[in-house]
Order: sequence, then structure tokens, then C-alpha cells
Amino acid sequence: MMTDPKIRLLLVDDQMIIRHGLKSLLEVKPDLEVVGEAEDGQQAIAQVAALQPDVVLMDVRMPVMDGVAATRQICQQFGQTKVLVLTTFDDDEYVSQAIRVGARGYLLKDTHSDDLANAIRAIHKGYTHLGPGLIEKAIAPTPLPEPVSAPLPPELAGLTAREREVLSLIVAGASNREIGETLYISERTVKNHITHILKQMNVRDRTQAALVASAFLPLLEQPRLE
Repeated sequence: MMTDPKIRLLLVDDQMIIRHGLKSLLEVKPDLEVVGEAEDGQQAIAQVAALQPDVVLMDVRMPVMDGVAATRQICQQFGQTKVLVLTTFDDDEYVSQAIRVGARGYLLKDTHSDDLANAIRAIHKGYTHLGPGLIEKAIAPTPLPEPVSAPLPPELAGLTAREREVLSLIVAGASNREIGETLYISERTVKNHITHILKQMNVRDRTQAALVASAFLPLLEQPRLE
């Protein structure tokens, strides 16, 4: 009986002790394999080219080349390799930038090994993964005045009332099935709405859409005057 191949991992962090700690935690998982390590962004890009890992666990603050720049190049040049950012609470701006250039998600460095392994598996399957409580930290929106009167940016103002509802539920972390059940529409209709939303907002995927829209959520949830 054939078994599924292991998920090949590249660990990128400028601190050796963190790389070794991650390696010891992850290699006990039967479906995960650490195939390489790098201590800065330039080494990470070279290792991805040489080893073709499935998932890169990327630190963001590193010498020579930071994780954001490395993530951008990896996502542009090696589309099959997914990037999962490991961060600390004071890396908010780096995390937001990394997501915008193609990272598939992010977690805190002290995440439990089981949760980290599950996030890696999800990223490998093509899903995105946002660590609990981190999206607000990454976006850090400026509080809106009351009453809210500032206009939405054009890419959001052009959405229909239904598309705004769908986008608000995406921000809340709802799946396509959950969105359909909430709005009493089919999953196919949900997917069609999401396709148009991503095109209208000019973003890569629903993770980036959620990051952008979260800062304008109070405005999105206001009734639209058609």
C-alpha cells in the first residue's frame, strides 16, 4: 500500500536555536520532513531553487534580506512553494506586507507544534491560515470617527450590496459553505461573488481581500444606497 509523500519543509530563521527547535518539533510528525534550513532571505531563495520544498516557514526580521523580500521572490519565481510566516507580536507591519506579496498565512513562533503542523498541512493543500488574534495586529486600522462618513475606496465602493455581505463574512473567517448558509445562496454563487470581489479589489486571494477589507468593515456593513 502506497503512502502519501511527506510534506517537504524549509526552515528560514536567523537564529539557529529556533531552527533546531522547529526541526525537532516537526520531524516527529510522520507526514512532515525538514529538507533544509536558511538563516536569511537570500539563502532561502537559493535553497528553494535547489531543494524545491513544498512549504517554507519564513521568519520576517533577518539580516541580508528580510522575509518579506524573500517571500515576494519565492512566490513570483516558485509558484508551487507555499510560504507560512512565523512571527512575533511586534512584527505587525512585516506580516501585513508578507501576506500582500503572497504568503499563504502566518502564526506566532510559540504556536503549539500540533497547531503548526495542521497549519502546514492546510497551506500545502492550498488553503490560507491566519493565526488567532493576529489579523487585527497585522492591519492595525485607525479608528473611524463617529458617525462614519468617510467614503470607501473605489475598489470597495464598486461592490454590490450582496458582494459586501460576502466580503464581510470572508473577513469574519467564514467558509464558502458557511457564507452560502448565512445568505441562503449556493456555494457556486458564493464562488462567483468571490471571483468578482477579488477582480474588483485587484487582490490575489481571499486572505488579501480580508486584510484590505478589515480596515473598512464598519463602512462595508452600512446599507448601500442603490
